[in-house]
Amino acid sequence: MGRRNDVRGIRVWARLLGLRRTVIEDVFIDEGSLVVAVRPNWLERDRCGVCRRRSPGADQGEGRRRWRALDLGTTLAFVEAGSPRVTCRRHGVVVCAVPWARHTARFTRAFEDQVAWLAVNTSKSAVAELMRVAWRTVGGICERVAAEAQREVDLLAGLKRIGIDEISHRKGQRYLTVVVDHDTGRLVWAAAGRDRKTVEAFLDQLGEERCKQIELVSCDMAGWIAGPVADRLPDAVRCVDPFHVIQLATDALDEIRREVWNDARRAGEIAAAKDLKGARYALWKNPENLTDHQKTNQRLYRAYLLKEQLRQIYQLPAEAATRLLDGWIKWARRCRLAPFVKLARTITKQRAGIVAAIEHGLSNARVEASNTQIRMITRRAYGFHSAGALIALAMLSLAALCPPLPR
Repeated sequence: MGRRNDVRGIRVWARLLGLRRTVIEDVFIDEGSLVVAVRPNWLERDRCGVCRRRSPGADQGEGRRRWRALDLGTTLAFVEAGSPRVTCRRHGVVVCAVPWARHTARFTRAFEDQVAWLAVNTSKSAVAELMRVAWRTVGGICERVAAEAQREVDLLAGLKRIGIDEISHRKGQRYLTVVVDHDTGRLVWAAAGRDRKTVEAFLDQLGEERCKQIELVSCDMAGWIAGPVADRLPDAVRCVDPFHVIQLATDALDEIRREVWNDARRAGEIAAAKDLKGARYALWKNPENLTDHQKTNQRLYRAYLLKEQLRQIYQLPAEAATRLLDGWIKWARRCRLAPFVKLARTITKQRAGIVAAIEHGLSNARVEASNTQIRMITRRAYGFHSAGALIALAMLSLAALCPPLPR
């Protein structure tokens, strides 16, 4: 150990290192690093490290510990203190809580807050190089900071209109289920998984009373979302996202295009097959912008008009849109185009949710915006080997949980 100096009890060290409710015992240099020996003041002594309740002492632990503090210029700084343990009625024998660090952390609170802020606002290489820590360490810090913030702020309070969706975050069918508040635009919940149990975990956390307060839920047509919503949210109206409805119609249209192209190719109509292979761009056009040549294939043109009429329901008032939707279902059932006949059956089953989305003007647009930001966070968080670290960074970024910079 390095040579100790005579600087004792000076408040400037507490301010420099962001220490509160702490008594400075000594300051010394050890192997080129500044070490500040401290102890909690009487208000912070003998508290459980998990729940912070006062508890009877157990033993003195395993000697003294050090926590990495914010650097002082180019010099590494550490806080050193004993590690006594208490016997908590709820958590058993645990290490005492300290005011300068979170439980189980090896860094001070100010250090972790700065790392979390940098992780949200800068690149991973900048965070790791500036703070002189490994990127995996940043993931653990984000998890601790986000967990503490979620204990202090109830993100699930006052929810009335929510959107539920899934997003792929890694190869191999690795998904996150996310929940967004339509009224605030904030991400309020996220978890690894894409199944009924994941949605039920959210509803369990929401609680029975707050489930009754949910009025509208926007989502796609997946049964693993629709089932729990119908079972657990008695007063909620499910609104089927318009984008997913039109996407199904676009997929059906593209399937017809491939069928017509294959028919032309088998019949030896090389020129027609070549035109159909490049017709995908034309199928994205509005009807009034199509040329006469692009309307020549009646089967494909009929499928195109079916897709366009389904799009039209979202541009009309609710009553007119409902009539047009019912007419579309009748037309699609007898159109003799198998993909659209199948789609008509799906639309019939989802009719109530589609009409509800039109009446309430609700879509998953806010959720998709959050998903886009999560994709950016995923790229920035490359190297996090757990979904928990990614979720923590997403919550810090999109749920307004990011701590301010120290001081």
